[in-house]
Parts: sequence; C-alpha cells; structure tokens
Amino acid sequence: MKAIILAAGLGTRLKPLTDELPKAMLPLKDKPLLYYQINWFKKYGITDIAINLHHLPEKIRSYLGDGSKFNVKITYSYEKELLGTAGAIKKLEKFFGNEPFLIFYGDNITNLDLKQFINFHKEKKGIMTICLHKKQEDEQDFGVVTINKNNQILNFIEKSGSSKMGKLNLVNSGIYIAQPEIFNFISKNKFFDFAYDLFPLLLQNKKNLFSYIIDCYWAEIGNPEKYEKVKEGIESSKFSFHDLVADINNRS
Repeated sequence: MKAIILAAGLGTRLKPLTDELPKAMLPLKDKPLLYYQINWFKKYGITDIAINLHHLPEKIRSYLGDGSKFNVKITYSYEKELLGTAGAIKKLEKFFGNEPFLIFYGDNITNLDLKQFINFHKEKKGIMTICLHKKQEDEQDFGVVTINKNNQILNFIEKSGSSKMGKLNLVNSGIYIAQPEIFNFISKNKFFDFAYDLFPLLLQNKKNLFSYIIDCYWAEIGNPEKYEKVKEGIESSKFSFHDLVADINNRS
C-alpha cells in the first residue's frame, strides 16, 4: 500500500514556530515530526510514500532526500498554489494507481495499529474509511461525525451533537484509507477539501463511507499549546506512544 503525508499547509496557527519550519519539521525529542511518521509507516511495511509541499519545501526535501537513508522511497508533489487536502491527492492520481492508499495529515502523530485499520477497510469494502476519535477537551472548535451501528458514516456536522451510537462526539482524526474511485469526484487543478467538498459529495452520491474508531495514542500539533503538550508527553514517556518511540530508536 502507498501513502501520502499532507505537509503543504502554512501552519498559520503555529506561528511564529512555522516562520522558519513547516509543521511536519517541528522537533519532538530532537527529531522532526516527519521522522516519527515515516518510521510508523515503515513499521507496517509502507515504504512508498508521497509528500505534498508548499510552505518551505526545501526544509523537507533537505531532511528526507529521496528517502533512501530511511529505507523508504519518497515522491514529492510541489504545489505552487495550495490545492487543499483532496486536491493534493488528485494531483498524485497516477502515483497511487489502482490500489487503495493511505492518507495522513502532516500535523498528526499516533501509534495506531495500521494492520488492523487496513483489515477493517478491506472488510467493509467502502470507498473510504475514516479514523475517528472521541472529542477531546481541547477540541471545542472541531465538527463531529454521525454514524450508525455498522460504523457507516451518515453525516458530517459543524457543531457538537449526539451520534446515532450515543453521545460520543466523534471527531475526524485525519487518517484515511481510500479507494482510487474517489478520484472521479475530485476536481482537477482546483482547491478541493476532504471535509468541506469531497465527503459531502460522496454521501450525496450514496457512496459508502465507514468510520474506524481509534482507541490509541493520537494527537495533532495544530497550535503552540498542543505542540507543547505533545512534546511534554513524548519526552516524559507519559503517553503510550513512548513504546513506538523506543522501538524506532532501537532500529535507527
């Protein structure tokens, strides 16, 4: 399976930290976030990885190169103008080919068991499977997702509400597996977003979207407070993610 890390964003909410570094290059325990993401993919045998670039692209290219020093293959996709999360995927349609692929937001860090996630997607046979997590205290500005008892996604809503499985307040985690059929619904050379454009369009066309509710370490470094929280957690081994960190360090 191939994968993409969405790393082109400007990191506006993280300023001034992102004035000289893209979000995916912010350090965690003396290693950039990308280091952990790449090694997490590699742990599950995913070694053919695309990365979209826009803000300070040379910083990422200089660190990763062609990926060979990490025993992976990196394909870069530079966006002169930002294309949005789904638009970035459309530009790489030929790279992904005719197989399902993994999509990962570049400001995320997790120790999700990818093997179980991939197996779930294969079993459900939907056009996409979206990782969801229970809404956290610091996610007041996030929309939520409603699902049914079969984990099929019914709707994306902008404000908190009760889901069909109870008052879970399930939030998009920014980790997806998609079938190549999604390319038929994404506009070419146009800004196109997953949450605002593609997901509603797929639901309107009666395509099956499934949710995979995660119960593992997951965090995003979307603002300075969240970034500091993740740094503190990893450096103190407070979170279960320290097991993956130790595994990476032992193999590096």
